[in-house]
Amino acid sequence: MDILTGALPVEALPEAPRYFPLDRGRYEVKPGLLKFGTDLGNDFWDQRVFQIDGNFQHYHQVKQLARREQLDKYFQTCNLTAAVERVITQFMMERLGQEYPELFTVNVQSAEILFHNQLTGEILHFDRNDRFQLATGLAPELPPYISALDALAHQVQEDITVVSRGGTSHWVSAIHLCFPNHWAAQAKIGRDFAEVHAPVAGMDALNRRGAALVNTLIRRPPMVRFAWGLSTDTRLNHHPVPPPDGDPQQWQGRSFQADRPQLFLRIERQVIWGFPEVNAALFLIRTYFRDVTVIKQNPTQRDCLYSALASMSPESLIYKGLAHQQQEILAWLKAT
Repeated sequence: MDILTGALPVEALPEAPRYFPLDRGRYEVKPGLLKFGTDLGNDFWDQRVFQIDGNFQHYHQVKQLARREQLDKYFQTCNLTAAVERVITQFMMERLGQEYPELFTVNVQSAEILFHNQLTGEILHFDRNDRFQLATGLAPELPPYISALDALAHQVQEDITVVSRGGTSHWVSAIHLCFPNHWAAQAKIGRDFAEVHAPVAGMDALNRRGAALVNTLIRRPPMVRFAWGLSTDTRLNHHPVPPPDGDPQQWQGRSFQADRPQLFLRIERQVIWGFPEVNAALFLIRTYFRDVTVIKQNPTQRDCLYSALASMSPESLIYKGLAHQQQEILAWLKAT
């Protein structure tokens, strides 16, 4: 598969949720936390932690490509305890089995636990203490999985981040990030909330409340939030460093051409699930693309997108890679 191949936007899928987190028509930097399961107009999708759709094979292939390129470029851990990994392992296997019983099964045997993924044909083997042992059915050219979190991350369409807390400190203890949106796992692993979000324009006030926010995410019931940006392709992997055979300019993306307009809303659905018994929280990042050509045909959504883009501060435009394209995009949005 070509590494520059993109995912299908949701408009091209027969069944997928259609999120549009811009209905206020302003670009805002805020937690935006909603109770998990809040009805956002997507029927059963809003009730699911993991969202598996017709794009699954493409997402899985992109993760395989990242693995073949250089695993530690996309997967990092820092003081991730066995207790935290075990709780997350149990949660992921149980939830996938509940949400997609036709796709995922857990077979508890006398000496081991087998997790079957019908979509990939893989079987993950765990001992009775949920410690990962090996995987069967993995493509032979791929490096073997090195941990439970590594193995399970390849069974879903979400990227995974874990935040841990001990004493008065907190830190990012694991990142499995095969769909980075212009940031790298190596730059965030082991960092606290303020350090992780320091590059984000407009985050100063939230960064000062970082420890309190992390406490909320660990202690409170599960939540969901959304982030969004604009891209000129639907490529999932926008790591800041291209692979050895990637052209840096093409890899960067974010190149709007008014004479050949192609624009997508890149949306992240972020599910936060706290595990207070081990002082940690799981963040799941599910990336979607909406075709702005289609959004333009909906006057209400088009106007919200226009207003949100127009409301961005100069610092936010730089952070989102839109500083030199804002006016061209705004003109195109208004054009009939």
